[in-house]
Amino acid sequence: MKKLVMSIGACMLLAPGFAVAKDTTFNGEIMDSACAKGGGHESMFKKMGTNDPKVCTEACIKGGSKYVLFKADKTFYQLDDQKKPAPFAGQKVEVTGTLNKASKTIHVTDIKAAS
Repeated sequence: MKKLVMSIGACMLLAPGFAVAKDTTFNGEIMDSACAKGGGHESMFKKMGTNDPKVCTEACIKGGSKYVLFKADKTFYQLDDQKKPAPFAGQKVEVTGTLNKASKTIHVTDIKAAS
């Protein structure tokens, strides 16, 4: 019984170190991974004959790319949810979630149009 009580006590002391990360808001554009890797839509705009980021993003997604959040400094993060970003293709947004720095992936809890 002493061992059980000590184990429970030890777990309770360690529990604060395993706190869940808080959601953060990230700003950027919902883009496809192919264009993000190239630094933006410009090269695809020339190939597609359009300057519409939504059309470009949707075409690249249909071609197998994944939705990402592309930031102004040209860094980008994978989005773990590929359904929530679809209505925001090519738009400036605020993504709320937690970032896994190792995989550069955001666990998405919410997306809304940037204000």
